[in-house]
Amino acid sequence: MAVGGPPHDAAGHAGGSPDPAAGRAPAIRPFLLTAGRVSGGGAALPIPVETQVVSTSAGLSVLHSLTFEHHDIIAACRRPQSVAELAAGLRLHLNVVRVLAEDLRAAGHLTVHRPNTGTAQDLSVLRRVIDGLRAVPDSRGTLRDTS
Repeated sequence: MAVGGPPHDAAGHAGGSPDPAAGRAPAIRPFLLTAGRVSGGGAALPIPVETQVVSTSAGLSVLHSLTFEHHDIIAACRRPQSVAELAAGLRLHLNVVRVLAEDLRAAGHLTVHRPNTGTAQDLSVLRRVIDGLRAVPDSRGTLRDTS
């Protein structure tokens, strides 16, 4: 029993009140994950957010030896997905995923399929995407205004 202080519960919290930060993983600064590198540093342009990435067979074969975020990226990319989807799914900063994806591509563990820039800037494609998004019902099942 502790002397001179408030009683502690089984988890070691004073006064029996739960610690609101309990169970949370410590936040890691993005620059620690990328060794201070930023996407698009140097001569290379940053990977666009709509770029599709997929694991290679070489990447999947060394999956067990990869560390932390590299492992998570290769495991998540068993099926093609965009860099933006990958960042959201792994809850990592977009630029961190861009840098790590470029590292994994250079190592031969990830295939990167950049979009055709002409198609991405075509206004008719953008208009169809906007119209498609408006046609998706919200959480209440109602359609958004299409005007």
